Amino acid sequence: MTRLSPVPYDEWDPDALRPLTGGRTVPPSNALGLLLNHPRLAKTFLTFSTQLAYRSTLPAKTRELTVLRTAWRHRCRYEWAHHVLTARQAGVSEEELDQVRRGTGTLVNRAVDELTATSALSDATYAELAKELDERQLMDFVFTVGTYALLAMVYNAFGVEPDPGMDDGGMSR
Repeated sequence: MTRLSPVPYDEWDPDALRPLTGGRTVPPSNALGLLLNHPRLAKTFLTFSTQLAYRSTLPAKTRELTVLRTAWRHRCRYEWAHHVLTARQAGVSEEELDQVRRGTGTLVNRAVDELTATSALSDATYAELAKELDERQLMDFVFTVGTYALLAMVYNAFGVEPDPGMDDGGMSR
């Protein structure tokens, strides 16, 4: 149930979207339409989140698995549906998607689960992550979990539905 309707596409504020688009035209998106209900917030948030989405030091596959586990933990249909597509483009397999759904087997799943449950990482998990990620990647990892948890909260609270043509990418399983 949509609680706050997205701004209609023909009313979008291109200046508020500029940090994301660089002035390019982008297709309609329920998430962007929602953010545009508050153009100043949209512009500020997109400046920050574009760093994580497009300039992260994390490998694309690791970033997408991180986002997906965060979306799954928060039961965010919009985030899950959008990022399943992106994850597949980054080389994530169906088996890896099933691991994300089950929360089994991987360091990324364990670290995301710890961060979402306690807002911290155990010493053991941190040490394992530090063997695989450098300092900037560790920061990008934690910021990615936190930012996508925030987005899940926003999308869930305002009832943002997957965009037309998208399904929930297996969220209903």
